[in-house]
Amino acid sequence: MHAIRLVLFDLDGTLADTAPDLGGAVNRMLVARGRAPVPFDALRPLASHGARGLIGRAFGVTPADAGYEALRQEFFAEYEAALCEDTTLFPTMAETLATLEAEGILWGIVTNKLARFTEPLVRALGLTERAACIVSGDTTPHAKPHPAPLLHALREVGRTALESVYVGDDLRDVQAGQAAGVRTIVAAYGYLGDGAPVEHWGADRVIAHPHQLLELIRA
Repeated sequence: MHAIRLVLFDLDGTLADTAPDLGGAVNRMLVARGRAPVPFDALRPLASHGARGLIGRAFGVTPADAGYEALRQEFFAEYEAALCEDTTLFPTMAETLATLEAEGILWGIVTNKLARFTEPLVRALGLTERAACIVSGDTTPHAKPHPAPLLHALREVGRTALESVYVGDDLRDVQAGQAAGVRTIVAAYGYLGDGAPVEHWGADRVIAHPHQLLELIRA
C-alpha cells in the first residue's frame, strides 16, 4: 500500500455543507411563483445533483422537458447571488484540513460545480490559497463520473493515483475515483442522493465524520 500524499475532496456534501444555500435558491424560485417552498429535508439529499436534482424535486421537470433550461438559468442566478450565506464546512472538517497540512499531506477539490460558483465559494470559505488544486465541473471537457477531472488534479499537483485518495458523497464520485485509479472514501455524513445504499457503491472505505479520514490515512 502506498502512503497517501494527496487527498482530493468533492465540494458539495463532502467538504462543505452547501445544501442550505442551494435549497434556498430553488425555494425562492417557488415563492416568487406563489408556491410553497419544499421542506429542506426533502431537498438536502439532492443537493449534490445541483440544478438538475433540485429543480427536478421542486418543479417536477427534467433536462429533457421544455422550460427546464430557463429554470436552470434562473436557479444559477438565484444561487450566485447568495452562494455563501449559510454554507459552512462540515463539523471537524476545518481541523481535518489543518491536520493534513501539518502532516505534509496535500489536499485539493474536485467538483462538478461550475467554476463561476466554485471559485467564489471556495474563496468565501477561506480555502483558495490552501488548496493544492481546485478542479470544477467545466475545468475539463468531461465531468464526473468521467475520470478526467481527477486525472487533471493529479497532473496539476504532481501526485500519482496510487498515493492519492478521493472523498465524495455521491456514487459518481466513487465511479470517477475508480476509473482514475485512486482509492475512494464515501462521506456518509453528506447528501448521498436517493439511490442505492453507500455500502453498495464499491468504495474502499466509508466514514461517518471528516476526522475519521485521518485515522484511515494513518492506518
